[in-house]
Amino acid sequence: MRRAVFPGSFDPLTKGHENVVRRGLLLFDEIVVALGKHSEKRGMFSMAERLAFIEATFHDEPRVKVEAYEGLTFAFCHKVEACAMLRGVRNAQDLAYEQTIAQMTRAMAPSLDTVILLTDAEFAPIHSTVVRDLLTHGGDASAFLPRAVHHMLSENNR
Repeated sequence: MRRAVFPGSFDPLTKGHENVVRRGLLLFDEIVVALGKHSEKRGMFSMAERLAFIEATFHDEPRVKVEAYEGLTFAFCHKVEACAMLRGVRNAQDLAYEQTIAQMTRAMAPSLDTVILLTDAEFAPIHSTVVRDLLTHGGDASAFLPRAVHHMLSENNR
């Protein structure tokens, strides 16, 4: 089985993230969306909320698994027996950053490949930081969020 890990903080999960995962399913038998816990990052949404967002977004896709993890991403990839790390990029700055991470990962875990997908153009401007800012200030972020996430936030009046 060809399994990939799509790691991130997903605070919140956006349509761009969803796009990368759904397209990644064309390449892999299974994708583990891995919610990383970062000690220095305090998210807008709790880990439980973010896990719920991811699970609700991919409820229709049994080949998408959702797990939280701490520590080094490449170690988590080995733990779940992934052959690759899946990453999405929106622009040249993202690509430069991901190239550095992919090369460092390869140096530490030679058997782990990184597969980078360019986000579809319609999702390229979406950035979780901007979405959080919209949500914090009462703006309408529905165009940037998966339907399930928007619905969950609307129910919670957030």
